[in-house]
Amino acid sequence: MERSAVILAVSSSTKFIGDKGLLDLQGKLLINHVIDAIKCLVDEIIVVTSSQERAAFYKKVVSSEVKFIINYDESEGLLAGASAGFEAAQGEYSALLPFDSPFVSQDVMNLLFECSIGKAAVIPRSTDMECQLLHAVYHTKQALHAAKEALKENEVDLQAMIKKLHGVRYMSMMVIEQIDPDLKTFFTIKSTFDMKKAEVMKTPRKTFKTKEVTKRKR
Repeated sequence: MERSAVILAVSSSTKFIGDKGLLDLQGKLLINHVIDAIKCLVDEIIVVTSSQERAAFYKKVVSSEVKFIINYDESEGLLAGASAGFEAAQGEYSALLPFDSPFVSQDVMNLLFECSIGKAAVIPRSTDMECQLLHAVYHTKQALHAAKEALKENEVDLQAMIKKLHGVRYMSMMVIEQIDPDLKTFFTIKSTFDMKKAEVMKTPRKTFKTKEVTKRKR
């Protein structure tokens, strides 16, 4: 097995009523937007969540091929979730993704996978040095080892894992913009306002040509 996807389904924001992963965005649940975006690129999909109850809800609405790991200590932050996912993953390389990014680009993720060969990780990074650690590809075993070492030191941030990796490739956002001009891949739903924004982003824009065709039909 070459490629895995680890999707972190962390606790829902207090800004939402119910589970954020089960929010509907134009007829599709938020978690399924992420799963559908990555499924054709990987050999397995692992969702890491915090309880059997949440996993049971998700199992009712996602593909039966999706695996669930309930081994996430929320007091240890995202690092514990990533570690649990990497430990379960069988692929040599694993994409790490959040469950609330509905516009993940297959082309962007495929580029990260292709550039990960021989590297400990491929991480998108902006010109101001901000890294997208939850939209990146990692060498599974190296990332797992680094995550466990960081957890032993009582770290909870993913950055602690990155510091222990050797051979990280940082992918410039300027390169990614050639594939994803608006960098929608990295958009995450953090509030009800973001959901409204996502609805607008998901709706196809009417071009001048489209408007002209519509007028002619009338």
